[in-house]
Amino acid sequence: MNAEERQREILSRARRAGSVEVVALAEELSVARETIRRDLRILEGHGLVRRTHGGAYPVESAGFETTLAFRTTLHVPEKRRIAAASADLLGEAETVFVDEGFTPQLIADALPRDRPLTVVTTSLVTAGTLAKEENFTVLLLGGRVRGGTLATVDHWTTRMLSGFVIDLAYVGANGISRDHGLTTPDPAVGEVKAAAVRSARRRIFVGTHTKFGAVGFCRFAEVTDFETIVTGVALPPTEAHRYSLMGPNVIRV
Repeated sequence: MNAEERQREILSRARRAGSVEVVALAEELSVARETIRRDLRILEGHGLVRRTHGGAYPVESAGFETTLAFRTTLHVPEKRRIAAASADLLGEAETVFVDEGFTPQLIADALPRDRPLTVVTTSLVTAGTLAKEENFTVLLLGGRVRGGTLATVDHWTTRMLSGFVIDLAYVGANGISRDHGLTTPDPAVGEVKAAAVRSARRRIFVGTHTKFGAVGFCRFAEVTDFETIVTGVALPPTEAHRYSLMGPNVIRV
């Protein structure tokens, strides 16, 4: 196995398992640990993985995106903290957009049930959960349903969104970067998120620390479009400060 073949194998394993470890890869591929570290540096240079202490995890790209089911297994305690803190920022909003994805789904679960609220969403899971609530009016945006995320996209979805003025949008992304803004691998998803950003008076970005510095294929918004960023304490304070200098209030939970 040459270096290129080994790197393809490492990337394939990372995408299947969600992460890889240097020690295990060195043993399984019968190479030195430094060789694996060099491979990971090369893969990171191509934007395919993000290195961690002792390993790496795959970056979502135009050719790779995790499913909703897989996302429910990663960083769950952090996502729950983010969801609770985000729901606390509801304020006086009467209409809310809840994005697709597991963290927005948790935000929907954390929204207060003791007041009237209109929730607009692309997520079939979120719509099904909230439709049972007596005080909630749920608008599920129509469109093509993506099997991996159980969310709607395409022109039907964006056309509906364009007719709304929404008080608050909870928006996720596959990556957020100070240089490249908020990104996602799929152009159809990017169009929906961009439409939600345009339709909302207030916008809150929600995402784990792993989203920061990652860059996807399709940019749909700028960091400056958001009043608040809610993420985990694993995002270094210095990096959080750099984002706050761009305008948003950065909350680490």
